[in-house]
Amino acid sequence: MTQVSQTDLIIAAKAGRVVSFPTDTVPALAVKPEQSQLIFTVKQRSATKPLILMGATFRDLLPYIQGSPEEIKLWQKIAKKYFPGALTLVLPASNAVPKGMNPTNPKTIGIRVPDCKITQEILAQTAPLATTSANLSGQPPLETMTAIESAFGQVLTLNWEKSDLVVGSGLPSTVAKWTGQDWQILRQGTVVLSSP
Repeated sequence: MTQVSQTDLIIAAKAGRVVSFPTDTVPALAVKPEQSQLIFTVKQRSATKPLILMGATFRDLLPYIQGSPEEIKLWQKIAKKYFPGALTLVLPASNAVPKGMNPTNPKTIGIRVPDCKITQEILAQTAPLATTSANLSGQPPLETMTAIESAFGQVLTLNWEKSDLVVGSGLPSTVAKWTGQDWQILRQGTVVLSSP
């Protein structure tokens, strides 16, 4: 069995293991940013598809992004309005982001704060993690911990009493990329972005 308690999952994530837990959208695979290659391997994911950096708060994610004071202020307003929530902001990456998280364009990083208490509790203790949906590349997202455990035997999966419960909305987050002047919507999800 690879289903573990929240405490054991946090210990494993801190040790560099790939873990899985629910979010407000679809369940995630997650690992320490410097170990991101492990997710690409487990998921059989192309290096052209970047991972998302998920944190418990926007403040936790600030060291991983860089911009002018005006841009940071604008991004903070957006974060205040939409975080936690189903929105991923693609922003200029700082040197703190390992290149392996976005091998084809290491100058940007997608950041997100999920609106899910369990996820926030985990991320508050692990620090931000490199994440992606829990599925093999090209397959639909897996929606139960039991299905994730079956597909990814080597991944430690958070065990909670209703493991067959569908977690989150089942819909991916909206992805908005900062162009230097405005937002470009790369994927429309449930969140509709508007000026703060």
